[in-house]
Amino acid sequence: MKAGIRLSTPARYGINTLLLAGLLGLLLALSFAGVITSYYSKVLMLAGINIILTVSLNMVTGYLGQLPLGHAGFMAVGAYTGGIFLKAVEDISASSGGIYYVMILAALMLSGLAAMVCGVLIGIPVLRLRGDYLAIITLGFGEIIRIIITNIDSVLGFKLTYGADGLKRIPKFSTLTIVFLAVAVTCFLIHTVMKSRHGRAILAIRDNEIAAESCGVNVTFYKVFAFAMSAFFAGVAGCLYSGYIGSLQPSVFDFMRSIEILVMVVLGGMGSMLGSVVSATVLTILPEALRGFDDYRTVIYSLTLVLMMIFRPKGLMGSYDFSMGRALEKLLGGIRALLAKAGGRSERGGKKA
Repeated sequence: MKAGIRLSTPARYGINTLLLAGLLGLLLALSFAGVITSYYSKVLMLAGINIILTVSLNMVTGYLGQLPLGHAGFMAVGAYTGGIFLKAVEDISASSGGIYYVMILAALMLSGLAAMVCGVLIGIPVLRLRGDYLAIITLGFGEIIRIIITNIDSVLGFKLTYGADGLKRIPKFSTLTIVFLAVAVTCFLIHTVMKSRHGRAILAIRDNEIAAESCGVNVTFYKVFAFAMSAFFAGVAGCLYSGYIGSLQPSVFDFMRSIEILVMVVLGGMGSMLGSVVSATVLTILPEALRGFDDYRTVIYSLTLVLMMIFRPKGLMGSYDFSMGRALEKLLGGIRALLAKAGGRSERGGKKA
């Protein structure tokens, strides 16, 4: 007989919630103790923002099998939407702690929705293309968004994004706790969607689009759905970035920013959420860790990427996704098997005596 143990879905979610709460408590305790300084806290917040960007892009590249290069454009839409909104309600948010957090949540949702609308508008015509054509068109749309942000004030006749001068004096609301919770919610929602029938439809399109369509999968709908959901979380990450940095420049959201996010996805492993989390964390911390080698930092960073592509062409995790529930089931099953063996030995020993 197999000593397998199956945990119910509520039990799995409960265990994961407790582990996340424990990790957050540990980070806060280390912060209060001074082990995690203000500098380290900012690095961890930036890593969290990059995790949201990487996991959201992975939904289109890894799960859907497309290659968009305009993710920085959606991040820019979310960043400017959240920044403009928070500047407008700064006085209200400072008057009450409860209203302050409501306004933060509203800013995150508005930023995500604004980016999602752009994702739908771009996705409907663009996702009919494939491969290099899709990459080139989405790259162009990302640049169009950046140029619109730069020049829209002259069209409107009043200051909105402040153009090339940049949007300044944005309330710095991003904290380690808020970013941590945003990362947890993002990973949970994407994981839940991918485990549902909608996620299976998206994976079917990636594996064989013609076969999926012949089986009744609405290919156009699910392509736009994945693209819109990816854009939504990119907008949320952009809002967190505006609250982290306190000022925005359109030049930050150029096509190289989209390439950086794509590199994180590829290095982590296409279709691996754990790989996206690990690669985004490593590639955010690595440049900061190499600041002591200013003359060679860029060389070491680039060499690390090249070596990764040579020895791990499928990324750090490949297509593997870690599941805490499965790990606990195997652990509990192993413990039960050991106890059963120990019980059997004790019974045989008793009979011999």
